Amino acid sequence: MENTLQKLDQNLSSLRSEFYKTLQEPVNDTIIESLEKKYNIVLPEDLKALYKWKNGQENSNFESFVNNSMFIALDEALDIASENTSMIGFDFEIENWWNAKWIPLFHNGGGDYICYDCEGTFTGNAGQIIEFWHADNDRNVIAPNLEAFLSQLNYYFEKNEITAFDEYFEVEKIQGYPKEFIIR
Repeated sequence: MENTLQKLDQNLSSLRSEFYKTLQEPVNDTIIESLEKKYNIVLPEDLKALYKWKNGQENSNFESFVNNSMFIALDEALDIASENTSMIGFDFEIENWWNAKWIPLFHNGGGDYICYDCEGTFTGNAGQIIEFWHADNDRNVIAPNLEAFLSQLNYYFEKNEITAFDEYFEVEKIQGYPKEFIIR
């Protein structure tokens, strides 16, 4: 994961330098421990590594980090997860409309998230990356883990012209993904 994050840092700082300047300072172990205690969660090591690299992007920056989505700060991500989890059985009546083990990492500003799945919903593969669409019932697993997702983002940066980095670009073509699931 460390090499993937170093490469991501290099790619963003050189290819998207203005965007890179809006990434927030990393969190430290003290902040992580405080948030884990507040939200009664133990964060996986790869997720901690991501936030020890950068703590999301400034809320005033609406540019996409990846897949038409912005990078959420850790405290905000855990707050969103907690709020959505509180709606299970009320606003979210369908099983896995939202799952208490999902942590949103990226959002499109419209209530949709790319989440870190701590339990491996549908597949048993804890740590996979899953899409949550607030108004749709598809829950696609788009990567087997965070490192594969970020590695594919690095690959995108390395294989595309700088002019391709517009408001929407998508990390795709991870072997065997997406895995499509429909909830009812």
